Amino acid sequence: MSLSPRLAAVVDALPLTPRSRVLEIGCGPGAAARAVAARLVDGHILAIDRSATAVAQARRACAAEIAAGRLSVRQSSAEDFRLEPGEEPFDIVFAARVGALDGRHPDAGRKAMARIAAAMAPGGRLFVDGREVTVPER
Repeated sequence: MSLSPRLAAVVDALPLTPRSRVLEIGCGPGAAARAVAARLVDGHILAIDRSATAVAQARRACAAEIAAGRLSVRQSSAEDFRLEPGEEPFDIVFAARVGALDGRHPDAGRKAMARIAAAMAPGGRLFVDGREVTVPER
């Protein structure tokens, strides 16, 4: 699966380190998640999407990265996302063309921002469509 120029620019804008813990919101079929996983050594990316179809596609497309332990996929919307018990918070959160985060759905956006803030590590950073966004205080 190759990245479109738009998604490549989004991934390239992320301040990834080999140990980053990354959350992708709205992963679709997993192309960006795979590109991020390729840059991680001891890090991990969790890719989420509200669509069961997208999650199934991502699990198939990212099977090697999942088997290697660098990537996992979960069905969840941004506004309903919560860390699972024992799950470490994320250093980087990113999304591309997600209505709850790009202004198309303001009510969902407010809920999503609260959930993102709760899932981020201290000093964590949020990127929406390739640009850094300030996360409200928790």
